Amino acid sequence: MDQKPSFPTFPMHYRGLLLLAGMYTIAWSAFYKYFGDVLLRWMAMGNTGLEPLPAGYFGGLGILVGLVIFFSAFYPVSWVWLILGGITGKIILAIWFTLGFAPDLGWNKRSIFHLVFNELIWLIPLILIFLRSLQVKNYLNQTEEKE
Repeated sequence: MDQKPSFPTFPMHYRGLLLLAGMYTIAWSAFYKYFGDVLLRWMAMGNTGLEPLPAGYFGGLGILVGLVIFFSAFYPVSWVWLILGGITGKIILAIWFTLGFAPDLGWNKRSIFHLVFNELIWLIPLILIFLRSLQVKNYLNQTEEKE
């Protein structure tokens, strides 16, 4: 018997993860945008020699990245490149935080927490979701070409 390869599916919980990642990114970025100085002083853990850091711009970019991730959840197979844009944005935010904020804040538990749990850890599910949506999109394109 000749069996067709199984159809790759895009599970609904992946959409939920995209929505959650987007909302989480928007929420943390809003803290930077609207409470940047207070948040940075708290993250510095007593370091009084803080120079003015561009927390508002960092938060603005983060809100934009969060919106891209959030909107990608509505049509993740069709808008697969939005997911890639969100991954790229998270990487840019992580690099910006590492090079622009962490040297002034100091590597302490709060700055490391932000970098790992708010930027880097989200890359794992986002990359897995991107790969699955790309797999489904390629499968659909192949079946359309055969017909």
